[in-house]
Amino acid sequence: MVGVPLVRRSRRHAHPRQMINSVLEYAALGWASCPGARPLRGGSRSCSCDRIGCPDPGAHPLSRAWQMQATTDPTQLTHWWQREPEANVILPTGRVFDVFDVPLAAGRTALANMDSAGAVSGPVADGGDRILFYVATRNASEDEDEWWSCALDFGPSTIEEMPGLRWHCRDSYVLAPPSILPTGRPGSWLRPPDGRPLPDPLRVLDWLADTCE
Repeated sequence: MVGVPLVRRSRRHAHPRQMINSVLEYAALGWASCPGARPLRGGSRSCSCDRIGCPDPGAHPLSRAWQMQATTDPTQLTHWWQREPEANVILPTGRVFDVFDVPLAAGRTALANMDSAGAVSGPVADGGDRILFYVATRNASEDEDEWWSCALDFGPSTIEEMPGLRWHCRDSYVLAPPSILPTGRPGSWLRPPDGRPLPDPLRVLDWLADTCE
Protein backbone atom coordinates (compact mmCIF):
# COMPACT_ATOMS: atom_id res chain seq x y z
CA MET A 1 0.00 0.00 0.00
CA VAL A 2 1.16 3.53 -0.78
CA GLY A 3 1.07 6.19 1.91
CA VAL A 4 1.62 9.93 1.76
CA PRO A 5 3.75 11.27 4.61
CA LEU A 6 2.59 13.98 6.92
CA VAL A 7 4.08 17.37 6.06
CA ARG A 8 5.04 19.56 8.98
CA ARG A 9 7.89 21.70 7.66
CA SER A 10 7.57 25.44 7.23
CA ARG A 11 7.91 26.85 3.74
CA ARG A 12 11.44 28.11 4.29
CA HIS A 13 12.57 24.60 5.27
CA ALA A 14 10.68 22.75 2.53
CA HIS A 15 12.81 20.27 0.62
CA PRO A 16 13.08 20.97 -3.14
CA ARG A 17 11.68 17.50 -3.94
CA GLN A 18 8.87 17.63 -1.41
CA MET A 19 6.18 18.55 -3.93
CA ILE A 20 7.32 16.20 -6.66
CA ASN A 21 7.56 13.26 -4.26
CA SER A 22 4.01 13.90 -3.10
CA VAL A 23 2.48 14.14 -6.58
CA LEU A 24 4.20 10.90 -7.57
CA GLU A 25 2.75 9.22 -4.47
CA TYR A 26 -0.69 10.55 -5.38
CA ALA A 27 -0.22 9.19 -8.91
CA ALA A 28 0.60 5.76 -7.47
CA LEU A 29 -2.79 5.90 -5.72
CA GLY A 30 -4.47 6.71 -9.04
CA TRP A 31 -5.03 10.34 -8.04
CA ALA A 32 -4.45 12.78 -10.91
CA SER A 33 -2.89 16.16 -10.17
CA CYS A 34 -1.77 19.34 -11.90
CA PRO A 35 0.30 22.38 -10.88
CA GLY A 36 -1.27 25.14 -8.83
CA ALA A 37 -0.36 28.73 -8.09
CA ARG A 38 1.51 29.46 -4.89
CA PRO A 39 0.97 32.32 -2.42
CA LEU A 40 3.50 35.16 -2.33
CA ARG A 41 4.34 37.01 0.84
CA GLY A 42 6.09 40.29 1.45
CA GLY A 43 5.68 41.73 -2.03
CA SER A 44 3.16 43.68 -4.07
CA ARG A 45 1.32 40.52 -5.18
CA SER A 46 -0.27 37.78 -3.09
CA CYS A 47 -0.30 35.06 -5.78
CA SER A 48 2.19 33.71 -8.32
CA CYS A 49 -0.42 33.83 -11.10
CA ASP A 50 -0.70 36.71 -13.56
CA ARG A 51 -4.11 37.81 -12.32
CA ILE A 52 -4.10 41.23 -10.67
CA GLY A 53 -5.90 41.11 -7.34
CA CYS A 54 -6.27 37.31 -7.40
CA PRO A 55 -9.28 36.47 -5.18
CA ASP A 56 -7.91 33.03 -4.22
CA PRO A 57 -4.12 33.44 -3.91
CA GLY A 58 -2.15 30.23 -4.03
CA ALA A 59 -5.25 28.03 -4.04
CA HIS A 60 -6.12 27.51 -7.70
CA PRO A 61 -4.71 25.75 -10.79
CA LEU A 62 -2.13 27.50 -12.94
CA SER A 63 -4.00 26.60 -16.12
CA ARG A 64 -7.65 27.14 -16.99
CA ALA A 65 -7.44 23.78 -18.75
CA TRP A 66 -6.71 22.01 -15.45
CA GLN A 67 -9.44 19.39 -15.98
CA MET A 68 -7.80 18.17 -19.18
CA GLN A 69 -4.31 18.74 -17.86
CA ALA A 70 -4.51 16.72 -14.62
CA THR A 71 -2.74 13.39 -14.97
CA THR A 72 -1.22 10.41 -13.17
CA ASP A 73 1.63 10.12 -15.69
CA PRO A 74 4.89 10.20 -13.67
CA THR A 75 6.91 11.56 -16.58
CA GLN A 76 4.61 14.53 -17.10
CA LEU A 77 4.31 15.21 -13.38
CA THR A 78 8.08 15.11 -12.96
CA HIS A 79 8.50 17.52 -15.87
CA TRP A 80 6.02 19.99 -14.41
CA TRP A 81 7.51 20.04 -10.92
CA GLN A 82 11.10 20.09 -12.13
CA ARG A 83 10.17 23.20 -14.07
CA GLU A 84 8.12 24.72 -11.21
CA PRO A 85 9.34 23.02 -8.00
CA GLU A 86 7.34 25.38 -5.77
CA ALA A 87 4.04 24.91 -7.61
CA ASN A 88 1.20 23.88 -5.33
CA VAL A 89 -0.63 20.58 -5.87
CA ILE A 90 -4.15 20.61 -7.31
CA LEU A 91 -6.25 17.41 -7.17
CA PRO A 92 -9.43 17.30 -9.29
CA THR A 93 -12.42 15.79 -7.50
CA GLY A 94 -15.28 13.71 -8.87
CA ARG A 95 -12.95 11.17 -10.49
CA VAL A 96 -11.52 8.82 -7.87
CA PHE A 97 -12.73 10.73 -4.84
CA ASP A 98 -14.95 13.56 -3.63
CA VAL A 99 -13.99 15.87 -0.76
CA PHE A 100 -16.06 17.26 2.08
CA ASP A 101 -14.58 20.63 3.05
CA VAL A 102 -15.67 21.90 6.47
CA PRO A 103 -14.63 24.65 8.91
CA LEU A 104 -11.69 23.81 11.16
CA ALA A 105 -13.55 23.45 14.47
CA ALA A 106 -16.37 21.39 12.98
CA GLY A 107 -13.94 19.14 11.15
CA ARG A 108 -11.82 18.42 14.21
CA THR A 109 -14.93 17.69 16.28
CA ALA A 110 -16.32 15.35 13.64
CA LEU A 111 -12.99 13.53 13.32
CA ALA A 112 -12.75 13.08 17.10
CA ASN A 113 -16.32 11.75 17.19
CA MET A 114 -15.59 9.30 14.38
CA ASP A 115 -12.44 8.08 16.10
CA SER A 116 -14.31 7.56 19.37
CA ALA A 117 -16.99 5.54 17.60
CA GLY A 118 -14.50 3.52 15.59
CA ALA A 119 -15.90 4.91 12.33
CA VAL A 120 -13.70 5.01 9.22
CA SER A 121 -12.85 8.60 8.30
CA GLY A 122 -10.71 7.92 5.23
CA PRO A 123 -7.91 10.37 4.38
CA VAL A 124 -8.27 13.72 6.15
CA ALA A 125 -6.21 16.82 5.42
CA ASP A 126 -5.61 20.01 7.39
CA GLY A 127 -6.18 22.92 5.03
CA GLY A 128 -5.52 25.72 7.48
CA ASP A 129 -8.94 27.07 8.43
CA ARG A 130 -10.67 24.07 6.81
CA ILE A 131 -10.57 20.29 7.25
CA LEU A 132 -10.91 18.12 4.13
CA PHE A 133 -12.40 14.61 4.23
CA TYR A 134 -11.63 12.45 1.19
CA VAL A 135 -14.41 9.98 0.35
CA ALA A 136 -15.36 7.69 -2.52
CA THR A 137 -16.80 9.64 -5.43
CA ARG A 138 -20.47 9.36 -6.30
CA ASN A 139 -19.73 10.51 -9.83
CA ALA A 140 -20.24 7.04 -11.28
CA SER A 141 -23.92 7.02 -12.19
CA GLU A 142 -25.43 7.24 -15.65
CA ASP A 143 -28.34 9.16 -14.18
CA GLU A 144 -27.39 12.82 -14.67
CA ASP A 145 -30.23 13.90 -12.36
CA GLU A 146 -28.23 12.60 -9.40
CA TRP A 147 -25.36 15.00 -10.01
CA TRP A 148 -24.52 18.65 -9.87
CA SER A 149 -21.54 20.86 -10.63
CA CYS A 150 -20.15 21.89 -7.27
CA ALA A 151 -18.80 25.44 -7.23
CA LEU A 152 -15.82 26.02 -4.96
CA ASP A 153 -17.34 28.84 -2.94
CA PHE A 154 -20.57 27.27 -1.77
CA GLY A 155 -22.21 23.90 -1.21
CA PRO A 156 -24.88 22.32 -3.40
CA SER A 157 -28.47 23.40 -2.79
CA THR A 158 -29.29 19.97 -1.37
CA ILE A 159 -27.12 20.65 1.67
CA GLU A 160 -27.79 24.35 2.22
CA GLU A 161 -29.11 23.46 5.68
CA MET A 162 -25.49 22.69 6.69
CA PRO A 163 -23.71 26.08 6.69
CA GLY A 164 -20.01 25.92 6.03
CA LEU A 165 -20.03 22.50 4.41
CA ARG A 166 -18.77 22.25 0.82
CA TRP A 167 -18.91 19.09 -1.28
CA HIS A 168 -16.21 19.06 -3.93
CA CYS A 169 -17.23 16.60 -6.62
CA ARG A 170 -17.41 16.84 -10.40
CA ASP A 171 -16.00 20.08 -11.87
CA SER A 172 -14.21 20.97 -8.66
CA TYR A 173 -10.76 20.56 -7.11
CA VAL A 174 -8.87 20.83 -3.83
CA LEU A 175 -5.45 22.04 -2.74
CA ALA A 176 -3.53 19.00 -1.45
CA PRO A 177 -0.65 18.63 1.01
CA PRO A 178 2.13 19.69 1.05
CA SER A 179 0.89 22.77 -0.83
CA ILE A 180 1.67 26.09 0.79
CA LEU A 181 -1.46 27.66 2.22
CA PRO A 182 -2.23 31.40 2.06
CA THR A 183 -1.01 31.59 5.67
CA GLY A 184 2.47 30.60 4.48
CA ARG A 185 2.55 27.17 6.10
CA PRO A 186 2.15 23.84 4.28
CA GLY A 187 -1.03 21.81 4.40
CA SER A 188 -0.67 18.42 6.06
CA TRP A 189 -2.39 15.09 6.45
CA LEU A 190 -4.23 14.32 9.69
CA ARG A 191 -5.03 10.88 8.27
CA PRO A 192 -2.83 10.16 5.23
CA PRO A 193 -4.10 8.06 2.30
CA ASP A 194 -2.85 4.50 2.48
CA GLY A 195 -4.35 2.77 -0.56
CA ARG A 196 -7.37 1.35 1.25
CA PRO A 197 -10.85 1.88 -0.25
CA LEU A 198 -12.28 5.31 0.48
CA PRO A 199 -15.35 5.53 2.75
CA ASP A 200 -18.91 5.95 1.52
CA PRO A 201 -19.60 9.71 1.27
CA LEU A 202 -23.07 9.49 2.78
CA ARG A 203 -21.75 7.79 5.92
CA VAL A 204 -19.13 10.48 6.40
CA LEU A 205 -21.73 13.14 5.62
CA ASP A 206 -23.85 11.88 8.53
CA TRP A 207 -21.00 12.69 10.93
CA LEU A 208 -20.24 16.05 9.37
CA ALA A 209 -23.89 17.14 9.26
CA ASP A 210 -24.12 16.98 13.05
CA THR A 211 -21.12 19.27 13.59
CA CYS A 212 -21.82 21.70 10.72
CA GLU A 213 -25.42 22.53 11.68
